[in-house]
Amino acid sequence: MNIQQNISLKPFNTFGLEASAQYFVEVNTVEELKDILQNPDFKNLDKLFLGGGSNLLLTKNYEGLVIKIALKGVEKVFEDENTVYIKAGAGEIWHHFVMYCVENNYAGIENLSLIPGTVGAAPMQNIGAYGVEIKDVFQELQALNLETLEIETFSLAACQFGYRESIFKHSLKGKYVTTSVTFHLNKIATFKTAYGDIQKTLAEMNVTALSIKAISDAVISIRRSKLPDPAEIGNSGSFFKNPEIPLGQYKTLIESFPTLPSYPINETTVKVPAGWLIEQAGWKGFRDGQIGVHARQALVLVNYGGGNGNEIKKLAEKVQQSVLDKFGIKLSPEVNYI
Repeated sequence: MNIQQNISLKPFNTFGLEASAQYFVEVNTVEELKDILQNPDFKNLDKLFLGGGSNLLLTKNYEGLVIKIALKGVEKVFEDENTVYIKAGAGEIWHHFVMYCVENNYAGIENLSLIPGTVGAAPMQNIGAYGVEIKDVFQELQALNLETLEIETFSLAACQFGYRESIFKHSLKGKYVTTSVTFHLNKIATFKTAYGDIQKTLAEMNVTALSIKAISDAVISIRRSKLPDPAEIGNSGSFFKNPEIPLGQYKTLIESFPTLPSYPINETTVKVPAGWLIEQAGWKGFRDGQIGVHARQALVLVNYGGGNGNEIKKLAEKVQQSVLDKFGIKLSPEVNYI
């Protein structure tokens, strides 16, 4: 392993923020991961485990060891007439994995095309888009217990998935590192096209016969039209979660804001789009120096180049406060502040 000192983390976070790591190492196998964790020179240092860097807001230099998880590999572990289980290493790029499944006609995650990040990070916050979440296709994951250095297996129930939530963001935060994830996918597709602009986009693409690839292509087209490419403008995709509010609060709000969209969660709770709230609060297209709110999607905070994490954090706090003042709704960040 090549352990480096005072390494810039700018290439390793999609915001393109300049921050340095006191120590940095990339691990390609579970054994390498165990070795670095047992290395006496680093055992007592703080550690940051890095995937694709798409859910991080770096607000300072990292005093400790940054471990880049680069565990690769995709394999079929089970198959019958209708179902296939695919196991992927935590370091696999999520979109590359989705494309592998689309190309092999394995259905279930085509709606999650073009989401940034890695396979290992996907269950951490139960990523989702266009009516599909990781929990819908999740079979199990393997993770390294950072105390015992033993690999443990977590079932769907054990992960305690919620909306952009899992047990790894709460009671098990900082106690495990995901090494692989296994997904159960379908050979016979059940298409989900009701969410967002999928049906409209399919019509514009002149799609007459639905397919896994057509759904994926439509999602990619929508995301590219609305979300900036991190290679061009630094961002982490959706910065805030879509809030879930009591039905009673929603009914009160629509008296003043009759066009407020909503998506029923259950009989007592509805989800409202954070992007709509932020836009109505006047932030869409806002710019302050080298940071701002994206002009096409208010849910995305951006670094135009040269901005820093603390500036973005302060902007996020101003957005949160204005939405709270206007709607009485508190927005929660999807990204992790470091």
